Amino acid sequence: MKFGYARVSTTDQNLDLQINALRSAGCETIYQEKVSTRAADRPELTKLLEHVRSGDAIVIWKLDRLDRGTVKLITLVTELKDKGVGLISLNDPIDTTTAQGQFLFNIFASLAEYERSLTRERTMAGLAAAKLQGRTGGKKPGLTEDAKKQARVVESLYKEGHSVSVIAKQLSISRTTTYKYLAHRGVSISS
Repeated sequence: MKFGYARVSTTDQNLDLQINALRSAGCETIYQEKVSTRAADRPELTKLLEHVRSGDAIVIWKLDRLDRGTVKLITLVTELKDKGVGLISLNDPIDTTTAQGQFLFNIFASLAEYERSLTRERTMAGLAAAKLQGRTGGKKPGLTEDAKKQARVVESLYKEGHSVSVIAKQLSISRTTTYKYLAHRGVSISS
């Protein structure tokens, strides 16, 4: 059985084009939602994935309707393959229900993995080169000049008798930051 999945990122966008194409492709049931792929919760996709069984196929308008991230997309398609569920993209040359489609998807997956490996190698080489020059990664220790100025203000307010909570609220900073600034200025905090 073919199940459709249609998605747009915002409520201003329209699903009609995708839904019409999915119906024309023979989808009997179409799961649709208006949510970004960055959203942690995509309830309609979750329902679809729980509903499909071995021998079924999920049909989508384009791969990016399922997910924009290569790693997530490959993971999802691999899970579908393990369940015996195919994936057909109407506007990409992907149809994992055929041998050719599986082969093509595996090439894409291999290229994505290769790209990740190259990125990791370049990053490690860059870190090693920096280390040889005496540089280390990460945030520089200490406060920025603006933070140092604000720390002086925090110190003044605290010495005038204002509480940490009041100072934090007045300066729109967290209490943790307020304590950090006081510690940086060497102010002992009374209980």
